[in-house]
Amino acid sequence: MILVYTHKITPRVRYIFKHILTRTLLIPVDFTSKVEEFVAFNGPKMTYTKTPLGNEFFVKSNNLLFEQGVNDMEISMQKWDETPCFFKTGPKSSIPFDVFAASFYLISRYEEYLPHVKDIHGRYTADQSLAYKKRFLEKPVVDIWAYKLLDALKEKFPDYVYSERKYEFISTVDIDNAYAYKYKSLVRSVGGFVNDLLHLRLFDVWNRFAVTFNLKSDPFDTFHKILEIKKEHKIKTIFFFLIGDYTTFDTNVSASKSKYRLLIKEMVDYAKVGLHPSYFTMNNASLLKKEKLRLENIINSPIQRSRQHYLRFSLPETYQNLIDLEVEEDYSMGYASNVGFRASTCTPFYFYDLDFEIQTPLKVFPFALMDTTLNDYMKLTPKQSLGRIRDIKNEVKAVNGTFITLFHNESLSDYLRWKGWKRLYESMVKIAIS
Repeated sequence: MILVYTHKITPRVRYIFKHILTRTLLIPVDFTSKVEEFVAFNGPKMTYTKTPLGNEFFVKSNNLLFEQGVNDMEISMQKWDETPCFFKTGPKSSIPFDVFAASFYLISRYEEYLPHVKDIHGRYTADQSLAYKKRFLEKPVVDIWAYKLLDALKEKFPDYVYSERKYEFISTVDIDNAYAYKYKSLVRSVGGFVNDLLHLRLFDVWNRFAVTFNLKSDPFDTFHKILEIKKEHKIKTIFFFLIGDYTTFDTNVSASKSKYRLLIKEMVDYAKVGLHPSYFTMNNASLLKKEKLRLENIINSPIQRSRQHYLRFSLPETYQNLIDLEVEEDYSMGYASNVGFRASTCTPFYFYDLDFEIQTPLKVFPFALMDTTLNDYMKLTPKQSLGRIRDIKNEVKAVNGTFITLFHNESLSDYLRWKGWKRLYESMVKIAIS
C-alpha cells in the first residue's frame, strides 16, 4: 500500500488516485490529511500538496482536484520525454507534471462540459478535443503517464513488490441491421424493391428477391461467422442489439419479429449481450427505460451493459439516465470520425459526475476504433485499416491496457459499401491477440 498525504481529501483526489494507482498500476492506496499520521507511517508514501514536508516522494498539486464545478482553463502542453503532458510542477516535485490533475481533466471529460459546438447528430466532436488539437488522440497518454510515474516510484521504493496488469482484448459488435432484407415489414420490403428499381440498382433488386424467396442467405446474417471466430480464437465478444422502434436512424428489424427475438436469445447462449439504445434515447430517459425492459423481456435477465446508437450521448445526462436504470457498463466512449482514445485512456474507468462531484457506479469501457470510422470517415482500404489497427493495438499493448474494438455484423457481409472488407474482422482479431 502507498499512503498519500494531501492538505484536503476531496472526491476528485480519491477518484483519480485510485484510478491511477490502484486500477492502472495495481497499487493499493490510502489517504491522510494528518501530518503526524503520515510521518509515523513506515511503508511507501507520497505527498500531494503545494510544498513537500521533507524529502519524501512529492508531487506538487495543481488546483484542479481541489476545485468544484467546471471552469474554463488555459492548458499549456509540454513534453515529458517524448510524451505530451500538461500541468507542469516545478523543481522540488519528484515528477515534472501533475499527472493526477491532468489525468482527471481527460478522464472526467471535463472539456465536454464546457461550451462547444455539436455535430448534426448532437455529438461532441473529436476536432474540438485537446487530444486532437495537440495530436495525442491515438495515444493512451493517461496510461503512459501512469507507467512513467511507476518508474519514479520504483526508483524511490525499490523494495516494494509491484504487480503487473495483463493486456486484454474485447471485441464488441453492434447490430444496427440484423438483416439486409429478411424479416422486414411488407411496406418496407415493397418500398425498398421499388426504390432499387427506380434507381436501376438491378444487382440489389436481384439480391432482395433472392433473399426474400430463400434462394440465398441474407448478406448481413454473419452471426455464426462471428461466433466461429470467437470460439476459434477464444476472445471475449459482446453483441449490442438495437431494438428501438423504426425511425429514420433506427432501421433494424422490428423487435416484435419472432426470428429476431430468437437470434438475440441464441447469441445470449454463446456471448455477452447488451443494449444498443436507439437514436433518440440520448436525452430521453423514458424511451431508454422502455427499450431496456424490452430487451430484458427477450433475454429474461437484467441488462448490465449498453452502447448508444450513433454514439449519441451527452454528458452527464445520458450517463445519469443509465445509472438510474442500474446499467453497470457503458461502451460508447469513442468518436465516430476518428480512431483513438476519447478519454485518453485504454483502461476502463468509473464515470465521475462533475455535476454532483461524485464517482458513480457506471463503468466506462472506452473503445479504440470502429469499422465505419475506417471505411466511411477515414476512407481507408482494408489493407490500410489493418495498419492503423496494428498501430493502435501496439499502443494499448505497451501499457498492458484493454483493447476494445467496435465492428458491425454488416462489415463481414462483403456487400454494398463493405465489398472487400469481409476478412478484415478476422484479421483484426488475429492482430489483437498476437
